[in-house]
Amino acid sequence: MVVRAASRPQPAGTSTGTALGSAARPAGGTLIVMSTRLQAGDTAPDFTLADADGTAVSLADYRGRKVVVYFYPAASTPGCTKEACDFRDNLAELNGAGIDVLGISPDKPAKLATFRDNEELTFPLLSDPDREVLTAWGAFGEKKLYGKTVTGVIRSTFLVGEDGTIVDAQYNVKATGHVAKLRRDWKV
Repeated sequence: MVVRAASRPQPAGTSTGTALGSAARPAGGTLIVMSTRLQAGDTAPDFTLADADGTAVSLADYRGRKVVVYFYPAASTPGCTKEACDFRDNLAELNGAGIDVLGISPDKPAKLATFRDNEELTFPLLSDPDREVLTAWGAFGEKKLYGKTVTGVIRSTFLVGEDGTIVDAQYNVKATGHVAKLRRDWKV
């Protein structure tokens, strides 16, 4: 897998941490990686991941086209299924506007294949079991889940332009109604 982190000028007196964010290890605790959130204008971190069939797919393969890169916690769960099916149901309009779609989760390719087949998804689902791409894109870290702070996948969506620059970055998105909101925001 290849992951190249985006660069963004940091204000004086701040630290960018490592390429995958900053890390801290509490005394006697587990290493916690804090992701750096991406924003419009950043260079999208490149990656190569296995799809549901085990075929390598790179973000660089989409250079020259706009592409949605969306991160979701787990295949075949209610919210993730709703979001994936919304992308599926709006794919013709997105493709008609020159926008491709890539979904990324920590699931293994076999689980993604089952999810794809069960839901008749026609866009690539990519596997990031080590969460390196999720972290590089700021889509893995602390989040609120049912009122508790947990570490996990942060449901996020990005629009990457033809030149590999992030056009729009949205974190902590809702599964329901999200694709309709994107279409309104992007006038698709």
